[in-house]
Amino acid sequence: MESNDAGDDLVGDPVTIHFIGAGPGAADLITVRGQRLISESPVCLYAGSLVPAELLDACPPGCRKVDTANLDLDRILAEMADAHEAGHDVARLHSGDPSVFSAVAEQMRRLDAAGIPYDITPGVPAFAAAAASLGRELTVPSVAQTVVLTRTAERATAMPPGEDLRTLSASRSTMVLHLAVQRIEAVVADLIPSYGRDCPVAVVARASRPDEVILRGTLADIAAQVEEAGIKRTAVIVVGAALTAAQFPDSHLYSTTRCRES
Repeated sequence: MESNDAGDDLVGDPVTIHFIGAGPGAADLITVRGQRLISESPVCLYAGSLVPAELLDACPPGCRKVDTANLDLDRILAEMADAHEAGHDVARLHSGDPSVFSAVAEQMRRLDAAGIPYDITPGVPAFAAAAASLGRELTVPSVAQTVVLTRTAERATAMPPGEDLRTLSASRSTMVLHLAVQRIEAVVADLIPSYGRDCPVAVVARASRPDEVILRGTLADIAAQVEEAGIKRTAVIVVGAALTAAQFPDSHLYSTTRCRES
């Protein structure tokens, strides 16, 4: 996806900023395109606390590598602007997929204002890696056909009206919470009224990494498990009946009654 909000003067300009989804943690879960862009970019900006260091091995010789973990937005954009001015492409690595909780939107807004072109390469999101580790499909026929991706507001920007957990949980859809494991007890308290104490829950910390931790339980006991395991960050919480569903109809996709002539 190439920026087209900065004006007609960008038409024909080479892309200089590549936002790349680096995946959930395992270095080999990056896309082929993402790895190629890293290998071709003279500048690499990456969140060192989240992006696997092995991905930097693909950087070309002499690449300027900048860990953005402790940089504010102004300094990050200054690095991008300097590279653009020098005619250098930038591989901007974000953990997971840029479309979800990545803080990419404010960077693109500033690039649009500055007339600096960019594109986005998707990555494997944390919730998909967690589902793979759990060996579960999050959408099961007649059990759950909706997935809610959300977070909590503590130590982050406020949630918009109507997106609090008690409201979102009314549908009893499969729910995946990012950035929320530190307040697991409050999450459980918000979800129990709709889902019930016996609702299946899983917590996957550091999904896809060698030190991955998986906890399985219910809303009644998951908080105690999280506390005992000492999980405080880099984890997703998955809630819903799809986690343990065993009795459900086969999907229509492969049904013998489905017409396949068109």
